[in-house]
Amino acid sequence: TAALAVKEKLGRMTPHAVVIAECFEDRPNKDRVLKGIGSVFPRKIVFGFATYGAFVHGGCRDHDAVSILAIAGDGVSVAASIRQDLGVAGLTMENDADELRGRLHTAGADLATGIHRRDSDRLLVVMADAHSPKNRFLVEGVQQVLGKDFPITGGSANKNAGQTFVYYQGRMYTDSAIALLLSGDFEVALSGRQAKDNDAVIASAAAGAAEVMQKTRKTPFAVLAYNCAGRKGKLDNIADELAAIQTAVPQTIPMFGCYCAGEIGPADTGEGDPETLSTGVGWHIMFTVLSR
Repeated sequence: TAALAVKEKLGRMTPHAVVIAECFEDRPNKDRVLKGIGSVFPRKIVFGFATYGAFVHGGCRDHDAVSILAIAGDGVSVAASIRQDLGVAGLTMENDADELRGRLHTAGADLATGIHRRDSDRLLVVMADAHSPKNRFLVEGVQQVLGKDFPITGGSANKNAGQTFVYYQGRMYTDSAIALLLSGDFEVALSGRQAKDNDAVIASAAAGAAEVMQKTRKTPFAVLAYNCAGRKGKLDNIADELAAIQTAVPQTIPMFGCYCAGEIGPADTGEGDPETLSTGVGWHIMFTVLSR
């Protein structure tokens, strides 16, 4: 049903990529999600990951639901890559930090190297089975290839047992990371905010959304928001955060957001290298605005 609704909105346009965020608990229903979307769109253009829910202007969903973003039209193109066998399952930052750093630096560099590059590259979206704080090492690996100042956003797959799926060309993978490289005649603005209690989550969402809109120099045509599932868990009512975002992001601009186990974007920690635009962290909401 979601795929058909997206296809109707596309009209005669053929999508370059279809990005999904699903939050079903069991493997059979995840298979059915892919089958349903594959009955509407070619599986080779379907990408995404298992999440803790998603939100668009129409509302929030955090159980047994799927959200879909279609990327289509002139002036934007999409290239994709996957890196399997990250080898980080079961490793912890407390006991295996050096091993994690080495494996994820290599994986991130492979992920970036395996993608088709062009002069008009603008944004890399990463979805990975590497939850916070492991996601920082993966991003550092990507930056070994793309550079510290290249815009990167995205999130980590649901880390609950049996949920750590990423989807590449309509197929399920675990212990893997995928990347979508968006290129074209558009500009990118990013912001990030962290918070760990109800009021601060709401206020930080409003502040982050306002900041990214202020940074946007041209006419916005899409907003991506990778949010922390931990932030969602601190809310008395998850719709309150969406309402706060909408104080800055007009409902006329398409928005695609999801709840992750670690986010990628500008860290709101006051630490790190000031020359590095994006990093992998937790407890954040990361906004990206595309404009032209």
